Amino acid sequence: MAQSSSKLTREDIIAPLKDLISAEQIVTDEEQLKQASVDRFKKYQSVHGIYDGPIPAVIVNARCTQDVSRVLAFANAHGINVVARTGRTGTEGGLETAVEDTIVLDGSGLDEIVAIDAENMQVTVQCGVPLQFLEDRLREQGLTTGHSPQSKPLAQYGGLVSTRSIGQFSTLYGAIEDMVVGLEAVFPDGTVTRIKNVPRRAAGPDIRHIVIGNEGALCYITEVTVKVFKYQPENNEFHGFLVEDMATGIAMIREVITNGYHPSVVRVYSPEDARQHFAHFYQGKVVVVFVAEGPKGLVRATSQEIERVAAQHPHTKVDPQLIETWFANLNWGVEKIEAEKQHMLDEAELGYTTEVSVDWSRTVELYDNVIRRIRTQFPAAEDLVMLGAHSSHSYQTGTNLYFVYDYKINCEPREEIHTYHIPLNAIIVEEALKVGGSMVHHHGIGKYRAPWTRQEHGSAYYMLAKLKEAFDPNGIMNKGTIFPIEG
Repeated sequence: MAQSSSKLTREDIIAPLKDLISAEQIVTDEEQLKQASVDRFKKYQSVHGIYDGPIPAVIVNARCTQDVSRVLAFANAHGINVVARTGRTGTEGGLETAVEDTIVLDGSGLDEIVAIDAENMQVTVQCGVPLQFLEDRLREQGLTTGHSPQSKPLAQYGGLVSTRSIGQFSTLYGAIEDMVVGLEAVFPDGTVTRIKNVPRRAAGPDIRHIVIGNEGALCYITEVTVKVFKYQPENNEFHGFLVEDMATGIAMIREVITNGYHPSVVRVYSPEDARQHFAHFYQGKVVVVFVAEGPKGLVRATSQEIERVAAQHPHTKVDPQLIETWFANLNWGVEKIEAEKQHMLDEAELGYTTEVSVDWSRTVELYDNVIRRIRTQFPAAEDLVMLGAHSSHSYQTGTNLYFVYDYKINCEPREEIHTYHIPLNAIIVEEALKVGGSMVHHHGIGKYRAPWTRQEHGSAYYMLAKLKEAFDPNGIMNKGTIFPIEG
């Protein structure tokens, strides 16, 4: 039986770590510990220097898989909570420390590209390899990861895999779970496991998915092998259309997808959401965006289908160069984050997102229900300066809706999260579940959607709970993430 961490002082936790790893890997600076207690879910509080939650005891910067194994085994033996992190771009509270004196185990130092295997079209990287760094190396060889979330300049592979990340080109290349070939992970007792790299196998359940998306609540991902693809940007073709309503836009993308075509980018923006992206040409209408990518012949065939479908609906065509220029500047990095922080301080205004998924037949209904409920039932609706949504990832059976909301803050900084973000997030989650959708499409459950985990999974929660019971019986892995804290 593990000893409870509540019986240990900070020094009781830190001193033994110095015997497991080198002293320079241990961080106890109070300001860094405060910053490590939150992720971007609490960005407004943190920009004001407010850190009300439990503060970790220490940040440990791992340098190898054995560092991770030793630290986890120590934490497991003493009941100490551990939060795994790499690129620090989480948005759902998954990186928050839910209990005092947590160990934040940072894998950013595991940053080696282990192997680029162009013949077998795969690459193996450690968990701290930045996605942008890998993409740049691959493009030198005419290859691409095919993975491009907005956090691309900052995200690292451990976090991408642990949160079931998705990228802007997902309709062609798939999401991260479609890209992972094999991986290495460390479990709470220090056991190091490796899932070998094979194209496919029927050797029982696909155990990759015990690890992919576990958000550090079951194990720690230390190495990943993912597919790579040929990079052929010279063939890209861009398409943009203005249509009258969301129903028309959704109908257009549904037809292209269900007819068997796979543009890399397939998006529909509501008018309010379109205003912040396409203010110079959206004309108050819904904006539909496609990008066809890949071999020239497939690109041309895909573009012809897009044009054929568009011709069936009243629309105004957008200059493709405008779409190309917009897309080239979509990602955010350090500069955009710093600008966002300054805007929050100067204007007391900020925006958040909540992304969900739903069948085609309920997509417009869900959009309408969320917008109506927020406009009429959210107590601080008068403070909203923007409320909209876009569909950005589509499948044979349905799509996602990425709700976006900006608001002027008319309360103390400490109260912002409870006045605005948490209730808005809750409305969207609740409405998605009402129509049979998923409460989260790609950002992960974190800690702020954990209250709905049981409702999300229904009777299948039994299987999820058994995984936690089996792999983390002492409950040391990222307490409160995915699995709600009782009471």
